[in-house]
Amino acid sequence: MFEWFAEFARETLYLNTSIHISGNNELIIDNCRRIEEYNEVYMRLVSGGLYISIHGNDLRAFDFRTGGLVIRGNIEKIEFTERRSRHESEDTKSGKSKRTGKEAI
Repeated sequence: MFEWFAEFARETLYLNTSIHISGNNELIIDNCRRIEEYNEVYMRLVSGGLYISIHGNDLRAFDFRTGGLVIRGNIEKIEFTERRSRHESEDTKSGKSKRTGKEAI
């Protein structure tokens, strides 16, 4: 029930990640929360429930303060990885794990 409500709230409040790609030289990402790594060939961003990794050449970031991010340069590859929720990572650190029934015992 809570997951449905959380998804509804994200959609209603426009908290989901929105990405616009213009060729291979411009990328516009809405709701970018944080830039974790940044150099001319690699960027790793946090946006919504995703880590977004961008590989390329001459990468530059613009307009971060607007709640979004514009990346320009020669973009070669974009990867998306789901972020773990805070609750899941705390369970993992404390040694608790959820059993799915498919694990080897």
